[in-house]
Amino acid sequence: MDHVEIARAQSPRGEVVLRERRDENAPTILELRVNGVFVMDTLETTTERALAQASLDLVERPARVLVGGLGLGFTMHEVLADPRVESCTVVEIEQAVVDWMRDGTIAHGPKVLADERVSVVVADVAVALAEAGEAAYDLVLLDVDNGPDYLVHDANEALYKEPFLAAAHRATAGVLAIWSAAEAPQLEAAMTAVFGNARATAYDVRLGPSPAQRDEQYWLYWSRK
Repeated sequence: MDHVEIARAQSPRGEVVLRERRDENAPTILELRVNGVFVMDTLETTTERALAQASLDLVERPARVLVGGLGLGFTMHEVLADPRVESCTVVEIEQAVVDWMRDGTIAHGPKVLADERVSVVVADVAVALAEAGEAAYDLVLLDVDNGPDYLVHDANEALYKEPFLAAAHRATAGVLAIWSAAEAPQLEAAMTAVFGNARATAYDVRLGPSPAQRDEQYWLYWSRK
């Protein structure tokens, strides 16, 4: 399989790279890497979609949703598929990722961002939530890493600790949901300390191209205000 770089940008956090994995016997796969760390691709999107679906099911009326992390847009896309959603604020720290979605470098980007319910904010999600009004969102979905044990940036460690979670608590009217690629009891404990409750739900997923697929288990941690 050939890897072809199609876009690259430099940010204060390192390099942001968009590349394609090409195989003459299979569809082309788009892959996003940040600071050398794999973030996501277009081959395996079930986890991003599951984060949105499972989280939306927890809220009776998720009219106002915040998604932390744009990536390739699959979590946002699933949120927008829910007719109960009236507004979706997406907070993405990397300007390049937003630009590639808007200008069509990521082919499906312009169509998704054309939804009038979408508002994209280029910022650190910690800052965005600290500046948000009280109970500003019915649902906050955090998908900026693969969980506290698989950080894209070391600074993101703070997103899984009590000071950030307290800001999320203030800005949330309903549910905070955080995706993790591994079981994270320390995150569950921190969420319980702030919200007074937390639950962990495991999801079985199958990753990788056939026939070399492997079974994994991902986790959704959520707290209700």
